[in-house]
Amino acid sequence: MATSAIGPGFLTQTAVFTQQLGASFGFVILISVILDIVAQLNIWRIITVAGQPAQDIANKVFPGLGYFLSFLVFLGGLAFNIGNIAGAGLGLNVLFGISIAQGCIISAIIAVGIFVYKEAGVAMDWITKVLGFLMIILTCYIVYKSNPPYAQAAIQTFIPQELSFAAILTIVGGTVGGYITFAGAHRLLAAGITGEKHIKEVNRGATMAIGIASLMRVLLFLAALGVVYAGSTLDPANPAASVFQLASGELGYKLFGLVMWAAAITSVIGSAYTSVSFVNSFHPKILANQRTIIIVFILISTAIFLFIGQPVKTLVFVGALNGMILPVSLGAMLLAAYKTSIIKTYKHPIWLTVLGYLVVVFMAFLGGQTIFELLQT
Repeated sequence: MATSAIGPGFLTQTAVFTQQLGASFGFVILISVILDIVAQLNIWRIITVAGQPAQDIANKVFPGLGYFLSFLVFLGGLAFNIGNIAGAGLGLNVLFGISIAQGCIISAIIAVGIFVYKEAGVAMDWITKVLGFLMIILTCYIVYKSNPPYAQAAIQTFIPQELSFAAILTIVGGTVGGYITFAGAHRLLAAGITGEKHIKEVNRGATMAIGIASLMRVLLFLAALGVVYAGSTLDPANPAASVFQLASGELGYKLFGLVMWAAAITSVIGSAYTSVSFVNSFHPKILANQRTIIIVFILISTAIFLFIGQPVKTLVFVGALNGMILPVSLGAMLLAAYKTSIIKTYKHPIWLTVLGYLVVVFMAFLGGQTIFELLQT
């Protein structure tokens, strides 16, 4: 789940909002972490206790709601995956000087290879963990080189000078919105981790996943803040690459290529797997051909980028779109938490329910605000 969240959009959003808000972006990260943990704890607990994928649970809450949720998640996952494929191509372009199109094709072949391999599940988990660890180590080096104003960042994390609702919506959407939070929950189902006996394990996994994604977000924020406070301007065409290059020259630029590719390829895998997991329970043939459908999903994402191209603007927009999906997905899970036909004897904590509904209302408000702002421009 953590490495699914840390994709090209994640890198781009963090750099863009750090340049816009400066040290005040720390407050946005703090608020988003709280919202992320509440949303993820609710969703993961309910799915694993019910032992069913989110779309089946939603259909039992309201007939047809699961199909609607699947449509939103699948569409959002496809849109995000176009950006993921593009990011993977860009990463290889930076590393080896090949064209972005060639990098996309090579990355798509690698992603497909992971799913063709018989032990795809084990390989997927192992590869995403290794690449996630590598991303964090490399970004730590860039933070050190950029020398950010730590005291200013700490102060404005709690007392911000600027606030952006659009930034909160986008950051939360890019961490637990759309398909992303389900990437972990549906993997737990596939691994057979279901029922009340696994609640402690689920809680630990949910909070750790948010912790890893948030750590990477903080590191990127600090790296970008150091560059911005030094008086440099990020390249609007590729703000995340600017952070690495301005902080550490050509070496930093090459490190960015590696971080971008690692972030992108793990997100391609997570997005494809989770998006397809939202439709595989609707018909036995879909489940029987799940691996093939995942491969087709990756190939379609690649083809759309190669023939239509330029998803740069969509990376921030899709984060906001995924944020707008969250009230639907979280709201459905919270309603399911009190249906004994779904969760049997499990008693969902009242405090978690209350906080969950507050997140639903707040995210719905942010989504409405963002739509209103878009209509005004």
